[in-house]
Amino acid sequence: MDESRPLLPQRQESMEGPSPNLKPRHGELIPTPCGPIKKLSELQGPVKIYFCFTLLSMVVLFILTIFNISKESQNEKKKGDNDDLTVSIIQLVGIAFCFYYIVRGVLQENKQELIVFGLCVFVLMVRSIINYVVPEEKETLLTVRFACIICLGVAHLICVGLLITRPNMMAFRVGGALESLQEQYCLLNLCFSMVTFDLQAQVCLCILILTSGPFVSTAHRIILGIGVFWAVITAAIGGISVLKEVKPLVWIFALQNLPQLAYFIYLLYSTITNWGESKTYILEAATITGCLLSVAIKCVLFWGLYSLYRRFGLGLREKMFSSDNQQVSPSRIGPA
Repeated sequence: MDESRPLLPQRQESMEGPSPNLKPRHGELIPTPCGPIKKLSELQGPVKIYFCFTLLSMVVLFILTIFNISKESQNEKKKGDNDDLTVSIIQLVGIAFCFYYIVRGVLQENKQELIVFGLCVFVLMVRSIINYVVPEEKETLLTVRFACIICLGVAHLICVGLLITRPNMMAFRVGGALESLQEQYCLLNLCFSMVTFDLQAQVCLCILILTSGPFVSTAHRIILGIGVFWAVITAAIGGISVLKEVKPLVWIFALQNLPQLAYFIYLLYSTITNWGESKTYILEAATITGCLLSVAIKCVLFWGLYSLYRRFGLGLREKMFSSDNQQVSPSRIGPA
């Protein structure tokens, strides 16, 4: 037997690099300020149809909500009841955020934002049911709108549920084969999503109080106007600190949340003290619910941020924002 002949056949792919199935396809993703996303062409046919359908339905719902706001503002001048107007404005803000949620949820496989999108659709369905059941006289337009919202809402909930149960491959495509980087990527997505949820909660809470009637003082309105600007700046710093792994910004972001927590305590105290001054208890209950929800979001955010802070500098940022495909050179794989 020829001793120079190897006992086992040599693998031909060793000179060509690892199998494509073993390498993350990060180079095929589109870099964005919020992290890499998939190309629209990568989506499967049914998912692509649902994605386009959702964006179109959100545009239609956005236009209908603006029409309702103009109609309810006229009713406010006649009846002096602005509860429906307040809810419609908050719903308009929620629809604007839903555009962002569905894009990140589908193209970035972000499950927590898909869950929040589903919750927003569910809340819209509940409000539509209440608006349809409470009036004694049912208008034709109201009935048609109710039927459309319920049918579309059920379809959205089913499709979102199917998308949530799909396996998440973005963690591998961005983080590579290391499970530690995949866990860090999922934790980063959680923190960034919580920053967005916190911003939405802050804006909706400020709108709720600003439109809660004439008993809100001018000084309080100025504070709330500054609060909206403060919430936007805080969210921007929080997002940059998470994506770019800037430790000083994490501390600045944490300090920026202290005035918000102090305001929540003051708001809860003033709401409970002045309970029952409005005609209904909707605004009071919504204010307390909004404060408690904001505190819960901040608790989850700081827990995730603390865990992510300890993993800064381990290579995820370089993988997420790398411009090359990180391909291995064949000359470095072959025999020396």
